[in-house]
Formats: sequence, C-alpha cells, structure tokens
Amino acid sequence: MTDLKKAEKNPQALFWDELDDVTAGMLGVEGMKANLQPMSHHAEPAQGKLWFVTRRGAEIVSEIGQGATARYVVVGDDHDFHACASGPIRVHRDERVLDDLWNPVVASWFEHGRDDPDLVMLEMDLREADVWASTNNGALFGWEIAKANLKGGEPDVGVRAKIEFAVAA
Repeated sequence: MTDLKKAEKNPQALFWDELDDVTAGMLGVEGMKANLQPMSHHAEPAQGKLWFVTRRGAEIVSEIGQGATARYVVVGDDHDFHACASGPIRVHRDERVLDDLWNPVVASWFEHGRDDPDLVMLEMDLREADVWASTNNGALFGWEIAKANLKGGEPDVGVRAKIEFAVAA
C-alpha cells in the first residue's frame, strides 16, 4: 500500500521505495520510432541513476546512439503508485554496477555471461519525475466517488507530485 503521507511530504523517498518493490517498467527514448519497451531497472538513489542491461542489437540501443533523453514509466505492484521519470540516457558500461545487478535472471539472457559481447548497459541520469500515489482502500475510494457525484467536484483519491532530481556535479 502506497504511503500517501510520504507522497505529500517526501515524494522522492517514496519514488525510490517503490522502485525497490517494482521489478520492471517501460523505457523509451524521445523521438523513438518504436513504442516503449519493458525493462528491468537497477536503482542507485544516492546517484540519482537508473541502470538497465540489454542486448547490443536492441532497437532502443540504436535509438540512444551517442545519447538521448529517456522516459521510464513504472506502476506499483498494488496499482496505487504510478511514475514517469525522465533524463538523459547513454550506453555506458560500469563494472561496479554490473557486479551489483548481476544475478541468475540477468545471466539467463547472455550466453557468455558477463563477458558476452552482446551485453550493453544503459545509464539514465534522472532529472525529473511525476508521481501519482492513490488509495487502494475500496471503502475510501467508494466514499470519494459517491461524494463527488452528490456534491460535485472531483474525488480526492490520492496525491500527485513533481520531483526534481539534483544534477550530479
């Protein structure tokens, strides 16, 4: 269940907490001809970064080229948290990060393991995100819907916040 008080007071902390619980989202590049594609992320909150591992031949790699602006969309497991984050993305291999994220699931995609010539890492420096946190309490949701229908106005079922990430020097 998403913490609505945290969404109001510290949406950035909520964002990172939710990313710990979600295994994948949808990644795309501005101007990309193809649709966003599912990707698993590795979060580095202290650096304000997301990392992805993919294949050299993936369409998104060619779309990134020497660098681009990406959007990453995540939905919480309980469907009470949604976020869309954006920032520059580039192809960049970092062995320290690869050590942290390497596991049997990642390994299963690469025939030659960590040294597979097809393995590519994508580094996304987060600049901003919009987050939506909503209640998953059915009674509260029903009450807000009924109240809005009877009295007018919109139901109050959650919080929307904009996050600006610090740019690393």
